[in-house]
Amino acid sequence: MITSEAFAGKRYAVLGLARSGLAAVETLLAGGAKVMVWDSREDPRRALADRAIVADPAVADISGYDGVVVSPGVPLNRHPIAEAAEKAGVPVIGDIELFALARPALPAHRVVGITGTNGKSTTTALVHHLLKSAAIPARMGGNIGIPVLSQEPLPAGGVYVLELSSYQIDLTRSLDCEVAALLNITPDHLDRYDGFAGYVASKARLFAMQTRDHVAVFGVGDDETAGIAGRQVSRHDRGNVQQVDGSDLAGMQEQWPSLQGPHNLQNAAVAIAIVEALGISRKQWEAAMPTFRGLPHRMECVAEAKGVIFINDSKATNPSSAAPALAAFPPNPGKRIHWICGGLPKEESLAECAPHFGNVAAAYTIGDAGPMFADILSPHMPVSRSEMMAEAIRQAIGAAGPGDVVMLSPACASFDQFRDYEARGDAFRQIVEALTGETSDLGGGC
Repeated sequence: MITSEAFAGKRYAVLGLARSGLAAVETLLAGGAKVMVWDSREDPRRALADRAIVADPAVADISGYDGVVVSPGVPLNRHPIAEAAEKAGVPVIGDIELFALARPALPAHRVVGITGTNGKSTTTALVHHLLKSAAIPARMGGNIGIPVLSQEPLPAGGVYVLELSSYQIDLTRSLDCEVAALLNITPDHLDRYDGFAGYVASKARLFAMQTRDHVAVFGVGDDETAGIAGRQVSRHDRGNVQQVDGSDLAGMQEQWPSLQGPHNLQNAAVAIAIVEALGISRKQWEAAMPTFRGLPHRMECVAEAKGVIFINDSKATNPSSAAPALAAFPPNPGKRIHWICGGLPKEESLAECAPHFGNVAAAYTIGDAGPMFADILSPHMPVSRSEMMAEAIRQAIGAAGPGDVVMLSPACASFDQFRDYEARGDAFRQIVEALTGETSDLGGGC
């Protein structure tokens, strides 16, 4: 656990007792703070009743408190805690800010902060993989995996790699990342912001917290990211602002099975720029890139049988997230996609996928969206109205040949047939194993 004597004698309220909230409570208590806790559920409140004050900080007296730690899921533009904290003169912060406050007590280390609308998790996991491959102690946290406060402190020389959502950045005031990166910005989470400009401003705050001698890395592809990058040039020392698109890496991408497609080329370019800024050599990252397995359910290569590759992209729960998966395997020089799609539809169109229909050999539609998707796709490709996942995989295996890809990229939510997208992806993997006899324990990927 990460904590600090800097919390001793101080008072904090923690609102929301899920994983990050519980981690914040333990960090504060271990550091000697007095803590008020609250959650809408009774069980976590009861579990902490003998160690903390149980009261709702939105209505309790929090005058003189040093901070209110809220879950990133709390909508500050609608929740009464924002007004209550402002009236009491108490800052509203998150667990990442507690980590920032604890940093002076930790062994010498560096921090990488990665944000963006799309690709954060993949890029964060890739940076972590490259550091570990180079024998540099590293921890991964933030919006991915185990809360950073719950993890053991790194030894001297280690690197904390944090995926940061806009919500987490909103709750952070003093995180000075040695390397900060922004992949891209497209409209998202607009219910939490005063329009798109408010969302963009949230992303920009990650760089406003940096000192000028630290490095800022930016993807290339949208005006908002370019605008933030341009404004950082005058704030950073010469050469410490980098914009990368991956064009110089395109010839190597075929060797990276879990990083296919234009979107992953940019993710890879940003990750490489980050680790080079941390002192990793080209020789080191070149050797490690092909062994990156990727994250479960995100363009995850789960098997290869008789020359056919099986890709689990169950996380693609809408057409905009399925489109990059279809773009990842152009038909020339040979790969054709057997596309399993459908589920509980979020949209009544596949327009964002349409530019990549030429990459698809055949589609296999499942779930509630199956009939609608079949009608949309039939003019463009052969379509099997499979209805169920197992039947779709069986049909795709029968039609696919060496060099082809059988890919689950549903462009839909999962709740018509599965508990969540993870359960859907797990089912895909298990059915592929059963039908092909191939195990998904593939180490470095397909």
